[in-house]
Amino acid sequence: MKKGASLKITLLFLGDIVALYAALFTTLFIRYGNGFYRQFIDAHAVPFTIIFVPWLIIFYIAGLYDLRRLRNNLDFTKTLALATIIGAVVAMLLFYLIPAFGIAPKTNLFIFLVVFIIIETIWRRTFNRTAASHEALNNVLFVSDGSAAEEVEKVIRENRQLGYAIALSIKEDSINSRPELLEEAAREKAANIIVVPRHLKRENRLAGILYRLFGEGVLVIDIADFYEIVMHKIPLVGIEEAWFFENIERTSRFYDPLKNAGEFIFAIAVGIILLPFEILIAIIIKLTSPGPVIYRQVRVGHNSRPFTLYKFRTMRVDAERAGVQWAAKNDARATPFGKFLRASHLDELPQLLNIVKGELSFVGPRPERPEIVATLKEKIPYYEMRLLVKPGVTGWAQVNHRADRTLDDVAQKLQYDVYYLKNRSLILDFAIILKTIKSIFVNPG
Repeated sequence: MKKGASLKITLLFLGDIVALYAALFTTLFIRYGNGFYRQFIDAHAVPFTIIFVPWLIIFYIAGLYDLRRLRNNLDFTKTLALATIIGAVVAMLLFYLIPAFGIAPKTNLFIFLVVFIIIETIWRRTFNRTAASHEALNNVLFVSDGSAAEEVEKVIRENRQLGYAIALSIKEDSINSRPELLEEAAREKAANIIVVPRHLKRENRLAGILYRLFGEGVLVIDIADFYEIVMHKIPLVGIEEAWFFENIERTSRFYDPLKNAGEFIFAIAVGIILLPFEILIAIIIKLTSPGPVIYRQVRVGHNSRPFTLYKFRTMRVDAERAGVQWAAKNDARATPFGKFLRASHLDELPQLLNIVKGELSFVGPRPERPEIVATLKEKIPYYEMRLLVKPGVTGWAQVNHRADRTLDDVAQKLQYDVYYLKNRSLILDFAIILKTIKSIFVNPG
């Protein structure tokens, strides 16, 4: 199932590369006729190939490789247009800021942009239409056990481009009373995937039926695993303590030490480069509001160890007089300059020191205050699992869900945090950083 989605994303990526080069070749043919290939080899191949790299990264940041967003609607059209314009601006800057390119193509770049918009729009709309209308590769039979199954069913119905169709959804009670119904329904609906609650696979009467179907090529998968594939988070309802033993290593033998060393070096380098900028921010804070420049707060870190988190102060000094509370999007306690720092996330620059000290990571679950952690442990099952890795400046939960306003928000974000614990890797960390950059510009605040 993951291969199907990966294949579509790979096809999209390769199609975009083809569209970029097709637009370049068309542009050169329009300008130079039969001599276009010599122009490509002599002057345009290397510089345009270089600018295509950030162009594709911009497309990724904009969400143009997220299968759930690929529909031919106004939102997609606006996103494609905006990403293309930003790519063109970046290309223009690179051409004029890097003399080594040897060319500064005004007319060629304009023609290229027009041609690329036409080719890319036709390609993307064709792909979206084909992906949405094509007969689903996977016919899914659900044995529903509650909200997790209902949530993933809804997403599948609304996103045919994911490659699934719901053959039938059967309530668990119906299967318990007549197990044969599962086999009959699977054969009648030609299901090639059966999604069941994990505990049903251990029941003797159902295990035999599932084993027969599995032997005929039908994939039998837990609701939690299928939910993870489609939703990119882990449902906390329906999993047991044993799931954590089986799926989450307490430490990664190779990646975590490598990540720690890389972040230490990178944090020092970035801190030195941005030091003049940080000093300027500190001066402005001091001049615009009374109180300390750096805000210090105790947070809970890796393995429940407390540490002091550093941020530029964005609120009045009496902001917490009324007690601990979650920050709101337009928090009245924020100073005017503090609102800018929060919207741009520049208030988090001092956390580079936390990274150097080994208390914080660039990517990981959000660190919370001890009193909030103590409360949430009592109210939300498995909340303490997010403490198995170092907290981060940004994370999978932060880029996929809004800021905490209710307990339901915390529970939703915990599902993303557990997904990160299970799947953390260099690729996922890089994707989170790119999504964070996107959120700063698209959803500031």
